[in-house]
Amino acid sequence: MSFQEFVAGFLGAGATEIIASISGFICIYLLVKRNIWCWFFGFIQVSLFTYVFYDAKLYSDAGLHIIYIVLQVYGWWNWRTKSDHNNELIVETGNVGHFALWWAVVAISTIALGFMMTKYTDASFAYADAFTTCASLVAQFLLTRRYWVNWVFWIIVDFVAIYIYTQKGLYPTAVLYVTFLVMSFAGLFAWLKQAKQQSLQPVNG
Repeated sequence: MSFQEFVAGFLGAGATEIIASISGFICIYLLVKRNIWCWFFGFIQVSLFTYVFYDAKLYSDAGLHIIYIVLQVYGWWNWRTKSDHNNELIVETGNVGHFALWWAVVAISTIALGFMMTKYTDASFAYADAFTTCASLVAQFLLTRRYWVNWVFWIIVDFVAIYIYTQKGLYPTAVLYVTFLVMSFAGLFAWLKQAKQQSLQPVNG
């Protein structure tokens, strides 16, 4: 793909994809800052991307974003009262065994979903799309529960997603996920710093 083709595809993107991408950028920025308004912009983002991905025949991603709509509401509810005495969101650490289990869930569900998408639909990049779906669900759940390791899942998902969306011509979405990747690294370091600070002082809630 030439640079000219990329620019032409980006400029030819629909308004729905562009608005969803902008909302997604704002959402991730607020997530890094641990600001509860991230869930409002996230709700807009995932609602619009449900249509974008269905139209691109990325059915796993489309189904994922329907679940995301529910998780946006749950995330907002879970974050409301989880602050320390400095009004900072409490970051959970978890343990190695816990997260190894979640990776096993991602692997098994990716194989199962990829097989079904290959056999019963005309889905593009069935297994890669299935991976981003399953890993994103786990990452989003860990995010709603305030575990810092959610950012590790997101970083890996972003790498895979960038490849898929570029190949499908979803250029604003691909650019958005490059931004997500950078911000996921920022989120990882920011949340680790907050977790370390919490370990040095008592917390409430």
